[in-house]
Amino acid sequence: MNRKKDIISGILILSGFLIFYLVPFESLKWNNPFGEALKLAGWYAREHVILCLIPAFFIAGAIGVFLNQASVMRYLGPRANRYLAYGVASVSGTVLAVCSCTVLPLFAGIYHMGAGLGPAAAFLYSGPAINVLAITMTARVLGPEIGLARAIGAIVFALVIGLLMHLFFRKDEKERSQTAVSLPDDDNARPLWQNALFFLVLVLILIFATLGCDSDCSDWQQVLFNIKWYLTGAAALLLGVFLKVWFKIPGWQLLAATVVVTILGWMFAGQPQAAFAAGTVLLSIILIRAGGPAAQWFEQSWGFARQIMPLLFIGVLAAGVLLGRPGQEGFIPSQLVASAVGGNSILANLFASVVGAFMYFATLTEVPIIEGLIGSGMGSGPALALLLAGPALSLPNMLVIRSVIGTRKTIVFVLLVIGLASFTGYLFGAVFN
Repeated sequence: MNRKKDIISGILILSGFLIFYLVPFESLKWNNPFGEALKLAGWYAREHVILCLIPAFFIAGAIGVFLNQASVMRYLGPRANRYLAYGVASVSGTVLAVCSCTVLPLFAGIYHMGAGLGPAAAFLYSGPAINVLAITMTARVLGPEIGLARAIGAIVFALVIGLLMHLFFRKDEKERSQTAVSLPDDDNARPLWQNALFFLVLVLILIFATLGCDSDCSDWQQVLFNIKWYLTGAAALLLGVFLKVWFKIPGWQLLAATVVVTILGWMFAGQPQAAFAAGTVLLSIILIRAGGPAAQWFEQSWGFARQIMPLLFIGVLAAGVLLGRPGQEGFIPSQLVASAVGGNSILANLFASVVGAFMYFATLTEVPIIEGLIGSGMGSGPALALLLAGPALSLPNMLVIRSVIGTRKTIVFVLLVIGLASFTGYLFGAVFN
């Protein structure tokens, strides 16, 4: 790793993040698209980077370092069993309740490790689209018909998009599979059960830390939300045990980090980001000092963060300028959007899909936004089209996907999502209107 370049890029990324995190842009009376872009970026920095993206970066880094590449090729590679590969990838969203940006490090991790383009694309779509909580909320707020259509459509989309991406780029996939045929198994790899537990704990930290609940939550969701930080802490303690036993990290370092995080969590009970950020910094220092695989884990995670973070913020700013924040105006007025998606014409469904694809939706926020648009005259078909295209794509998401798989494949992926969402929305509207 180029240390000087790495330090400079780290300072720039951290400085940019702190500006958006600390400056209260939302309190400034800048009622114009550029002000909305800054407010959206500030909200994104506070609500998503620490609790969503950072755990995702560490998971992606762990995939790159600890997951046996031969195993990835065997189960998700171009020559893997298609039923297994696409089956696993297409329902991943039922486990990972993440947004279109949080899924990106995970997608980049499995793709760089040799996963086939088809399964990787299915995973990329299904991660944010097949969100059990979001689908449940859709059914309760917008009606059981649209909730069921969203659930079925998202799973089918993941399979179809993955298969079509493989079909369209099968020549490239053939070349990738040929170069990977000679990859040897790593005899020194950690046992499968250890890796499974290790990744499970990392995923649980991500899930518990991002667990949300609003007025429409069920009783069991409210219970989980009330104890989410106890669950997150328990998962983090289990991670510490793994670091001690499997990575041979000194126990006093882990104990000191635990004490610091606990104190900060108690002092800033209403702002869990402080304790979470401190835990991230201390974990990074511990991994760097440990050397070996632990340091490689941090370096791989930082590599993904350095690649993805700048593109995400550029995309969030652009989305804010064009479309504004929910309930606020960008250069494209919300009244124009509402008037363009009334009825059930092909153009209305296409417009809803395109707007959904470029606008950024945080997890679960798409439902109240669409509820408001329906109140303004949006048809049921365009509503479903936006639900199928919106959570899975965004302008920031597209910029990062391009850096991973290239411009041509990204354009095809985006067009597939928009086209399938438009067609499905039109059919749904024709039946239920």
